[in-house]
Amino acid sequence: MMRSGFTETAHGRIAWIETEGEGPAVVFIHGNSSAKEMFGRQLESGIARRYRLIAFDLPGHGASSDAPDPESTYSIHGFADAAIAFLEARGISRAVLMGWSLGGHVALELLARWPGAVAAWITGTPPAGAADMQQGFLPSEDMGLTFKDSFTEEEARSQSQAGVGKGVRLEPWMLEAALRADGRFRPLMLQSIIEGKDMDGRKIAETATQPLAVVTGGAEPFVNNEFLSTVSYRNLWDRRVHVLDGLGHAPFWQDAPRFNELFSRFLDEVTR
Repeated sequence: MMRSGFTETAHGRIAWIETEGEGPAVVFIHGNSSAKEMFGRQLESGIARRYRLIAFDLPGHGASSDAPDPESTYSIHGFADAAIAFLEARGISRAVLMGWSLGGHVALELLARWPGAVAAWITGTPPAGAADMQQGFLPSEDMGLTFKDSFTEEEARSQSQAGVGKGVRLEPWMLEAALRADGRFRPLMLQSIIEGKDMDGRKIAETATQPLAVVTGGAEPFVNNEFLSTVSYRNLWDRRVHVLDGLGHAPFWQDAPRFNELFSRFLDEVTR
């Protein structure tokens, strides 16, 4: 069973879904031009019986409203502000964070800024700051869409397909989510990165005392997996970066059973 609803914040109306598990809270943060439904294969798994799994749409995404003040919200630190406002409004004082792609950058900021962050898991996210962001990613045609202010249907399809994985069925709602996203956030996010307004993800990874899991697909099309091993993590879960062979940017969707087994062990260990 799942509950769903909307929560009003200064960053707009936030749409959410959550499971009825009575265990510790786990908050999922989706990627660029995606939506909370990307985590359906975790929310519908056995993990949901043991944990309170919560997924929400970032402002300007999914069923959430567009940000009332785009310049305040549409950046990594602005999305982190929105996440904190959402968590406070829902009365969630402690949670494990799971961030995918853009959501991973948001999760890193929350790890540093939100007192309730128990641990974080990032997938499809290089822990980088403005200085080494280019080294953290692989150049590609689809990567070039990351900061484009509007998508044609063909561009939305290409971006969504690359995100979910080569050869993986693209669900209609995935394309709809990419087309629905408020494209103003993409160039504003780039501007914030260039101006150094967001926290340095590498510095967070190298100083945070909470456990940080770094998990990547072996066939990752966007993240430079070699970069991940250059970071001097302070508290890297399992003392290694987990590379899931053969999987792409969204391994939690592409091979949910394999992913969920590892994710379940992480949750059990960090909430023990």
